[in-house]
Amino acid sequence: MSIKIEQKIIKSEVVDKASQQQEAASEPPKADVIHMHENLARPESLQGITYKIKTPLSEHALYVTVNDIVLNPGTEHELRRPFEIFINSKNMEQFQWIIALTRILSAVFRKGGDVTFLVDELHSVFDPQGGYFKKGGRYTPSIVAEIGDVIEQHMKTIGMIDSAEPDQQQQTFLQEKRAEYERRQPAETDDDYPRSAILCKKCQTRAVVNLDNCLTCLNCGESKCS
Repeated sequence: MSIKIEQKIIKSEVVDKASQQQEAASEPPKADVIHMHENLARPESLQGITYKIKTPLSEHALYVTVNDIVLNPGTEHELRRPFEIFINSKNMEQFQWIIALTRILSAVFRKGGDVTFLVDELHSVFDPQGGYFKKGGRYTPSIVAEIGDVIEQHMKTIGMIDSAEPDQQQQTFLQEKRAEYERRQPAETDDDYPRSAILCKKCQTRAVVNLDNCLTCLNCGESKCS
């Protein structure tokens, strides 16, 4: 194979194999980065967090434990990823589907890749008997969706999902709007948001009030004016 040289040669040198090998040896070794995959062996110990779920649908609470594996510890590639999940409750009526759900979720966690889609899948599960409002006015369509809330919270904690909390400027704006509403309706506040507030379609929180002919959510800041 011939190579056509278009530019004028101004310098040349002979490079032997020994110098090439010496140069390669002087380069720092590339890190052997470990990624999550289904054949990854379970370590002797895992880091875990337990979350409590108390719903108005049962007198017994659910306890959700998510155990994480730490990949590439001590390196710039260190990551904490969910490895398995356990759900416990004294309510035996839910026993079968809880066991099935934990095994499926744990299997998906160990598959690796982007597993954040599980949050949206769980949030889309609706109870045919109707959902409920959690403390703070957040609407939850089912117990499964609330398990999705826990997994989302956990993924935010370990850095898998970016937190979409309002920034300082937005928080100041929401505080001012709420103070303005409470000055007009001082007897209407109940728990976290006014008793007359309606459900916000964006954040699913009962925190939308009418301010200056604009429906404004006091939780996420979503606003629509008529």
